[in-house]
Amino acid sequence: MDDAARQFTASYFEHAPCGLIIMAVNGAIVRANQTFCDWLGYDSASLHAGSFDQLLTVGGRMFQRTHWQPLMDMQGSVAEVKVDLQHRNGTVVAVLLNGIRQETAEGIGYHLALFGTAQRDRNERAVFVAMQRAEELLAQKASAEAALQRAQAELAVAYENAQYRALLAERMVAVASHDLKNPMTAIKMATELLGRDIHCDRGRRLLGSISTSAERAQRMVVDLLDFASIRLGQGISIRRQQVDLVKTMDQCVSELRIVFAKASIRHLARGRGACEVDQDRLQQMIGNLVANSAAYGDLRYPITLTTEFSDKGVSLGVHNHGPCIAEELLPTLFEPMTRGSDRQDMLRSVGLGLFIVKQIAEAHGGRITMTSNPIYGTTFIICLPSAIAPSPES
Repeated sequence: MDDAARQFTASYFEHAPCGLIIMAVNGAIVRANQTFCDWLGYDSASLHAGSFDQLLTVGGRMFQRTHWQPLMDMQGSVAEVKVDLQHRNGTVVAVLLNGIRQETAEGIGYHLALFGTAQRDRNERAVFVAMQRAEELLAQKASAEAALQRAQAELAVAYENAQYRALLAERMVAVASHDLKNPMTAIKMATELLGRDIHCDRGRRLLGSISTSAERAQRMVVDLLDFASIRLGQGISIRRQQVDLVKTMDQCVSELRIVFAKASIRHLARGRGACEVDQDRLQQMIGNLVANSAAYGDLRYPITLTTEFSDKGVSLGVHNHGPCIAEELLPTLFEPMTRGSDRQDMLRSVGLGLFIVKQIAEAHGGRITMTSNPIYGTTFIICLPSAIAPSPES
């Protein structure tokens, strides 16, 4: 081997990326490379001829004598043996030892290669911690999923119970409303008959009050019946027939003037014509809208009903002056149990009037719209597409 090769070999030995040691049979260090010296904080001179087992911890020396050195003598080599060395400052340096037993002309020796495990140990600890965390998260996930399933099951039961109670309540409302309808009709008819025989003003006033209250209660009963029918999935029943719309509206106004005696109600018509509508439902819509106008409008001004024919159908309007409807109420104005004002009034109903009007209009294939402002008042417009071609005005 020439000098260059020898220098390269010597340099590779000294600065190899692992600790290299040549050890005699008695444990004396024949040679240690610079990498190993740097790991333990010694210089090569101080390690030369020293004993390798003196660099081991107490446990490391026991392990050397009882395990890896006898094993190397028997089979000629060992691999991946974990050994703890002592640094010059007293700290422990963990390494993996690989060694072979070699016989040469000079005698038997041990060639050892040692690899630092600090980074490997850190990686292993990180992996172990990550696995523990993953197992914890999996356990938490399983627990959360089980809790979610229990909650969903409980929610399903609660929802089913709530649906059953709601259905039962709606049926009870429907039954009660139906049972109330007949006695309220009887009260109204009896009041009308008594009115014919009473001639004093006080008696007529009392009968008028009874008649007004009975009329209001009857409207509430009808609204409750319709609401229960809608909620139970039966919808609003419609029986169409051809009617003279202007004549029907005039008749409706005449009846409403009796019910709302304190209000001035007028009807303006543009054109004439016949429509196929449910006459009773039509009067119910107008009655509910007029009741709202009488309850929330300014009765110093008239409540105006309008009927207007066009090629597209017919528009029925109910207008009143007075305070406008608050803007925050507009999105839910046609929902059940909603009122356009918090004002207390004996004419107020259960808050189903506008909801019922909307349902009846839609059952006819129409719609209802509303405008409200403090200057021009409030107007509800019912648009029905079922108008037959209008006839010339008489």
